[in-house]
Amino acid sequence: METRPEVAFQHSRLARMCAKRLIAGMELQPIKKLHDTQGQRDRRGIAIDRVGVRGLRYPIQVRDKARKLQHTIATATLTVDLPHHFKGTHMSRFVEVLNEFGPVLHVDNIQTILRDLAQRLDAENSHVTFEFPFFLEKRAPVTGAVGLMDYAVRFEATLEKRRKDFIVTVIVPVATLCPCSKAISERGAHNQRGQVTYSVRSVKPIWIEDMISLVEQSASCELYSLLKRPDEKAVTERAYDNPVFVEDLVRNVAARSNRDRNITWYRVEAENFESIHNHNAYALVEKRVKPVKRAARK
Repeated sequence: METRPEVAFQHSRLARMCAKRLIAGMELQPIKKLHDTQGQRDRRGIAIDRVGVRGLRYPIQVRDKARKLQHTIATATLTVDLPHHFKGTHMSRFVEVLNEFGPVLHVDNIQTILRDLAQRLDAENSHVTFEFPFFLEKRAPVTGAVGLMDYAVRFEATLEKRRKDFIVTVIVPVATLCPCSKAISERGAHNQRGQVTYSVRSVKPIWIEDMISLVEQSASCELYSLLKRPDEKAVTERAYDNPVFVEDLVRNVAARSNRDRNITWYRVEAENFESIHNHNAYALVEKRVKPVKRAARK
């Protein structure tokens, strides 16, 4: 069935008129100026160190060595200081700043977020924390079976009176075997999973993978997500050949950190989830590394 040109024209014109009327009805109305309760004066004379939003989930892309960018989801905390004379802060502005910076997360972006938060909220100090799962593809030691291991990572950045601070933390699960148990037992030795929380400040950005590797090398054995029987035999024997107390574990991480000239400060905590006790074993080492003086050029 053919449609005459003049009828088609009238139909299209009618459609355009209807569309215009529909759009006109959907136009945003002018926003009335509302009372700013947060901006009211508070007379108690008590400044707040940090105020903002916590538990905000946000998709991010983190740089890694293998694929350049890894997609994950972070739980963010964004805060600023609040002078004593302000009643409250403007919570929506924290989310606005985070949305404006984009999904790629790296050191430069985080510094931009800190600066924008301070400017938008008229603050002297700003703080952000991003916690997220980080995945590494690991091959089993004998069969080469591939599995994904997940690690918890935390970025903490602060801008206080124009001074910047940035801390990277990795939480690494490991295996530990008790040297005392091995020495006194005729058959075997008790072993368990442990967890190392390793935080660093550095001169240059440090790869998350390198921090994880440093911790795993310091334990009795690293963990895997996928092991076949030959692999299980290998990791069990490796742990037996490398017994470490929780004290040994933190000292091993500390010793390796001391040799890295890029690391200016570190804190390493180890907790063993004991397999024969109704408590956990725990140790901590924290140290500010003195920067190595470079020889002056002649």
